[in-house]
Parts: sequence; structure tokens; C-alpha cells
Amino acid sequence: MPVSYTFDDYGNELLPPSKTVSQLNEYIKMLIEEEVQLQDVYVTAEISNFKYHSTGHMYFTLKDENSEIKAVMFRAYASRLKFRPENGIKILAHARVGVYEKAGSYQLYVDTMQPDGIGSLYLAYEQLKAKLSAEGLFNEDHKRSIPTFPKRLGVITSPTGAAVRDIIKVAKNRCPFIDILIYPSAVQGRDAPFELMQAVDHFNLLDNVDVIIIGRGGGSIEDLWAFNDENLARAIFNSHIPIISAVGHEIDFTICDFVADMRAATPSHAAEIAVPDCAEYIIKLKNIALNLKNNISRQIEDLKKTLEAYKSSRVLSTPFALFDEKRMELLDIFDKLEGAMRIKQKEYRYLLENCIGKLNALNPLSILSRGYGAVFKSSGEIVRTVKDIKVDEDIIIMLSDGEVCADVNKIIEKDI
Repeated sequence: MPVSYTFDDYGNELLPPSKTVSQLNEYIKMLIEEEVQLQDVYVTAEISNFKYHSTGHMYFTLKDENSEIKAVMFRAYASRLKFRPENGIKILAHARVGVYEKAGSYQLYVDTMQPDGIGSLYLAYEQLKAKLSAEGLFNEDHKRSIPTFPKRLGVITSPTGAAVRDIIKVAKNRCPFIDILIYPSAVQGRDAPFELMQAVDHFNLLDNVDVIIIGRGGGSIEDLWAFNDENLARAIFNSHIPIISAVGHEIDFTICDFVADMRAATPSHAAEIAVPDCAEYIIKLKNIALNLKNNISRQIEDLKKTLEAYKSSRVLSTPFALFDEKRMELLDIFDKLEGAMRIKQKEYRYLLENCIGKLNALNPLSILSRGYGAVFKSSGEIVRTVKDIKVDEDIIIMLSDGEVCADVNKIIEKDI
């Protein structure tokens, strides 16, 4: 294609008019947004670089094995999602292609999306289940035991559904004396999670029931979705009153089933768990009473036989004979004790006389009685040798029958 050039009157080449970057981006934006096919597109792709902004907007990238494109989902649309997008999830998104003039880039403005190959509700259910399980809300060690004999039962369900009628019927058949408090609540729809949570908080605030049943009859995942609410799950977890979850049929599982203290397959089954079978316990009590009666009768018969044996015993028939025997035993013991004492007296008398003889042999008075005397100074000091006294010194001579006071006038010392 030939290129045309434009020149002015002086032969100078005329250049086309220039555009600013803003003008160019604006023009490109107009071209893209006027293309009808680009304003209504469905894209199947994998999410990456996902960012949930504090404003509620979502920023992410959609990619396949060859290409990628930036995308944004504003809060008004993001709040309607039934699941939380994550990196690696493959989705089907509806969007329009637009241009962000300031950055000079084109991107997808997404208004709806759903998981590709898996329902959005099921994905949201699995995501919340994994989150609460990681936080420990499903742990067995936190679950409270269901009381064996509750006085009052609290029921949270629709007041017009079949579930409430089944619970009342089964509970009253099992125990006619049980008190049942019904807290009416929506069990599906937008307001249901809040009303169910209010009911749980109500019973816990008044503390007027011993156990709570929360549930409804069966239905689709959409019908049961209120029981997959995170706030309701946390209210059940924080309840100090034991809670039985009875949502749907046996094959239906909700988040409430996992966080509750016990799961029942159906509302009727929940009533069977919560309320004891009085007839069964009456039979048990009768059996216990019969066994107790039989045991007491046997014990009475045994005691009668024991009493008869005591009555025929010698102790009760001739009690004084026993006293006579014991008296004879005491006399015999007394005689033996008296004989032993006499023998000991003889032994001690012999020892005493022996000691007296030895003492008499050593007694200085005995020596004096044989004609000897003992000499003392006037001070009382005994004189053992002539060296102990002096001439003209007073001495005392002790004899066997008295003392002699003398004056020494001569001392004769002998050689030994």
C-alpha cells in the first residue's frame, strides 16, 4: 500500500497531529468497551495472585497454561459469592473487558463466578469445615456429655415443620414428665442463621434447659445452608448447655453436626438421645427393687440362722458355767503366781544374807570387837603411822564399846 505524504506550501513535510498518553488510553478504552462481544464474556481459568482488599474488593489474576489476565471483582459482587476464592481454584467467571486508563492496562471486571466442576455451596462448605476444624471447634475433648436425666429440653426449629412434631411426640412417649421449651426460628433463608444463633444465645442466657436440640427436616444443600453458617457454629461451640444437632436426614451433614456435642441422624433420633426411656428405667428399677428384696430376705435368713446358733450355744444357755471356769483359771494362775513369789523370796533372802556376811567381814567395828582400836587426831583424821602424830598432841582411841581421849607423851618408832 503506497504511503502518502503531506507537505506545506514551502515543501516541508506535515506530520500527523500528536496525542497525549491519556488521550491514547482513552481511545483504546473506547474501542474495547464499544466492542459488544468484550462486554459479555465467560472465562474458564485458574485463580492466582489472589488478594482480598480491606475494602471488600478482590484483585486476582486469571490464567491458563499459556496466558494470564488481571481481574477485579468489586465488593458489591464479591459479597454475593457463596465461597471464598483462593489461589489454585479453577473457576467459570462472567465479566467484561475494560481498560484502567491510569495504568494503561486492560483487565477483566468480574461480576459473578463459580467453581468449575464443583458447586460453589459445596466448596464454601468444605472451606469453612477445614477452617473451623483447624481452629479446634470439632475437637472431641471440648464436647459436653448429654445429661442422662434432663428435666427440661430446649428445641430450636421451625414451629410449623414436621421436625418439631416428631421431637415432641418421641420425647413425650419416652418420658411424659419432660418439660419442652420451643424456640421458634426460621430454618432456611437469609434470616435463618441469625435467628438460630439468637435462639442458642437465648437458652444460654436464661440457663433454663438441660439440653438443646437444634435442627430441621431434610432438604437440598440450599435448604440446609443456614446450618453451615460460621457465626452459628461459633455460638454452638461457646454454648455451656449441651447441644444435639439434628439437621436433615442421616446422609445429610452440616457444620452444626461437627461442632455440636452430639449429632443425631434425624430430629426423632435427637429426641431419643436427649430424653431417657422412662418405661425402660421403670423396668430396671423394678428389677433392682426385686434383687434388693431378695438380697435382704437372704440376709435376714442368714441372720436368723446365726441367732439360732447363738441361742443354742453354751455361752447363752449356761452363762455362769463360763464364769466358774474362768474363776478356776484365775485361782490356778494365782496359786502359780504365789508359788513363784515364794521361790523368788527365798532366792533374794539367800542373796541378801550373803551380802550381809560380806559386809560384816569388812565392817571395821567387827575388827574392834576382837580387841583392836582405831586412833584419830582431834581433828578427826585417822592416824595410820606414828609419823602422823606428835608428842603432847591429843588423840582419840576408838574401841568397840567407846572412845578414849589421850595425850601423847612419848613416841616409839619401830623399824619394819
